[in-house]
Amino acid sequence: MVKTPHPQKLLPPLENGDRLNRYEFERRYNAMPLKKAELIEGVVYMAAALRFKSHGEPHGNLIIWLGSYKVATLGVELGIEPTVRLDLDNEPQPDAVLLIGEQYGGQSWLSEDDYVEGAPELVAEIAASSAAIDLGDKKRAYRRNGIKEYIVWQVFEQKLDWFSLQEGEYVPLPVDESGVIRSRVFPGLWLAVEELLTGNMIQVLTVLQAGVASSEQAEFVQQRSR
Repeated sequence: MVKTPHPQKLLPPLENGDRLNRYEFERRYNAMPLKKAELIEGVVYMAAALRFKSHGEPHGNLIIWLGSYKVATLGVELGIEPTVRLDLDNEPQPDAVLLIGEQYGGQSWLSEDDYVEGAPELVAEIAASSAAIDLGDKKRAYRRNGIKEYIVWQVFEQKLDWFSLQEGEYVPLPVDESGVIRSRVFPGLWLAVEELLTGNMIQVLTVLQAGVASSEQAEFVQQRSR
């Protein structure tokens, strides 16, 4: 008698709103056609189609700013929408992460299968329709996992918040009299907020260049070149 092999058990498709742990989320995600999905506090969120003015262009300008700092700063790495394994209930794909390389004392590392493990030093999100998530569950997950700085750009409100983790809570970084916010984790990472919001990238990069020419940024780089 010839035995008929049992059919392979099919994985359920990944659906918006599913409640899963990180391992089951990855199993279903890897079996799907390529698309963006995140696990935030045990809930699956699937990205809607992204529009140009409300996401694509702001995202590009944010990357120009962060990328310019990365090029000028030894030991700093930049990623666009990488999968980040934070904990058993959270596996986001932030719009940008800026991190200090593991060999330079950073708090995250790359797994054998090339995912970010642990908490990058800085995470940035473009929040249009996702504002409630980015400022709610995602913010709480980032804070609990020790992400030191978190930028949320609310495109529709024309507002940018830059939070710093201080004594276990996210506190907004101050805007100085020139309208500039300065990172506490990455010396020289200066942002002309209104200029970024209005798309004046020449002025954004001018202010950043002043930051990367500062003495504190030079000391930060020198410490990593020893």
